[in-house]
Amino acid sequence: MFDKILIANRGEIACRVIKTARRMGIKTVAVYSEADAKARHVRLADEAVLIGPAAARESYLVIDRIIAAAKQTGAQAIHPGYGFLSENEDFCEACEREGIVFIGPPVSAIRAMGSKSEAKKLMEAAGVPLTPGYHGDDQTSELLHRQADAIGYPVLIKAAAGGGGKGMRLVEKAEDFIDLLASCKREAASSFGDDHVLVEKYITRPRHIEIQVFGDSHGNVVYLFERDCSVQRRHQKVLEEAPAPGMTPERRAAMGKAAVDAARAVGYVGAGTVEFIANQDGSFYFMEMNTRLQVEHPVTEMITGLDLVEWQLRVAAGEALPLAQEQLQIRGHALEARIYAEDPAKGFLPSTGRLIHLAPPAEGLHVRVDTGVEEGDEISPHYDPMIAKLIVWDEGGESSRARALARMLQALADYRVAGVANNIDFLSRLVACPAFAGADLDTGLIEREKSYLFPEDLALPDEVLQIAALAELLREAALAGKRAQRSADAHSPWHARDGWRMNATAHRTLLFRHGEAEHAVEVAYLPGAWRLALGGEGGERRVVEARGELNPRGLLRVELDGTRMDATVIAAAGRRHVFVRGRAWQLAAVDPLHHSGEGGGAEGGLLAPMPGKVIALVAAEGARVEKGAPLLILEAMKMEHTITAPAAGTVKAFRFAVGDQVGDGAELVEFEAAAAA
Repeated sequence: MFDKILIANRGEIACRVIKTARRMGIKTVAVYSEADAKARHVRLADEAVLIGPAAARESYLVIDRIIAAAKQTGAQAIHPGYGFLSENEDFCEACEREGIVFIGPPVSAIRAMGSKSEAKKLMEAAGVPLTPGYHGDDQTSELLHRQADAIGYPVLIKAAAGGGGKGMRLVEKAEDFIDLLASCKREAASSFGDDHVLVEKYITRPRHIEIQVFGDSHGNVVYLFERDCSVQRRHQKVLEEAPAPGMTPERRAAMGKAAVDAARAVGYVGAGTVEFIANQDGSFYFMEMNTRLQVEHPVTEMITGLDLVEWQLRVAAGEALPLAQEQLQIRGHALEARIYAEDPAKGFLPSTGRLIHLAPPAEGLHVRVDTGVEEGDEISPHYDPMIAKLIVWDEGGESSRARALARMLQALADYRVAGVANNIDFLSRLVACPAFAGADLDTGLIEREKSYLFPEDLALPDEVLQIAALAELLREAALAGKRAQRSADAHSPWHARDGWRMNATAHRTLLFRHGEAEHAVEVAYLPGAWRLALGGEGGERRVVEARGELNPRGLLRVELDGTRMDATVIAAAGRRHVFVRGRAWQLAAVDPLHHSGEGGGAEGGLLAPMPGKVIALVAAEGARVEKGAPLLILEAMKMEHTITAPAAGTVKAFRFAVGDQVGDGAELVEFEAAAAA
């Protein structure tokens, strides 16, 4: 076994590998960019080496610097994690040349499966079922268009070197093919340095089911059952589970055999995943093989009781697989939710900033949190905005999945994140969605259930305002108490914030803004409590008596008219983040003495929703366009975001050229709306 390994990655997966290595008594070396100097994986590792600037292409993707770091620190092996160089054959060859063990498959397997089109040819020869499609080398637009017409719409254009949901476009009619092909090729070239694509028949209501395989250098190959990854948006996985709902033993055996056949066809060694598109009728087709550990590997670990990173290390060290196929068993049901810094209400745009409050649910037998960040860390615009993976497990025979769903709902309700937009509320709705709860699964579930998952009626409950007001009052009282302790006369009544008035009750008004609406909470001071009033002026007046206790972490024990509950209220930069009953609400605390000017940006300007790079100007300066017309394409987090016209009008000027980097909130386009008729 190795004495020391280097982890050529960052974030959650680097921390995950460090955890197993430490348990096995193996020293770890982290590599980091300038942006990650204070990152969690750097803090956890035994040693750390700086490898370059923030941009991944100048640090985490520079093979020579990572090899040099391994030689400098005496690491005997390199674990690539997932993403970055994990499936890069040049990196694998460089390790081999330098006598460093690559903790993954041989370069021949990476090369064979690195191109989706070449992999399809190999799988066809091995007898693995394939989706109808074109996987050839002729990449002219005209030929690809003809092939798509022959296959029949809808078709899926996929980057041959793609992965992670990038470089994929669904084409539903022939007239859209050329534009979507160009977009797909741009994204493929940007993300993978290769714009080669393949075209496949798009299966209606497909399920995405993948098989975890493992091989060793002694010729043994096993499959560790399946994962259902059907719940996706933009072809990226959102929720994963194991085992797949509705999977029969016969179908599992058939898919397992196909996956093992695929692995054997390329002489596979180490952890890999064979991904299949599955029809609702039970038929399935090979999609691709990921020659690395998957993001969703924890659900397999939870149902098998195994540590797949440990298996990787043992196999890379030359050991045989710890178990044979007949020794592997499924126990219970597991779910994984990816907690991201992104805003579902804005098309899942990534969010950046400091995690001013981060409180995950308590871990134990049923709940696991894999993360690369801690409270106070930054979610950077340079890398994937994942905060954590939340994994739950439970067992109970046929009710195992229902129990796991209940565990996930509770764990999401207990998760507290403030400082960046996040998808926790969205995930809670997704898990509770009747279609998902009833296992009516396919890759279009999120789009199909849009009305449930993106409700328009998000009216602010009275109790959220009452809790925010109570927290404000308790925080003021606590601050007054601290000031009193620092004064010469700590017991002076002038320090008190209890609203005392001679022969009268003190009143005041607290103002909060939610969205565009402003809400007033009238406060009357009572002995040991407050009377809070909402509404009035023609509407129903709602009054409660409130008291509570607030700790420095924002945990609030609330009592409203004798009803007790727990909540969390985080105050930061004029914002009040209220967590109650499994929901999160963000309010702005309004200073009634402050009157801000109208407007928040340049009049007539369209602003960048996040930092990124301008990759295309779609409209022309001076052009008249209709509402919703594409104006400009921004690339951020290796994804394309189209800036559209907010109304019919004229494009007066572009503020940036193609290739320019822009900051969050930068004015992109000077736009003049047409006068109303």
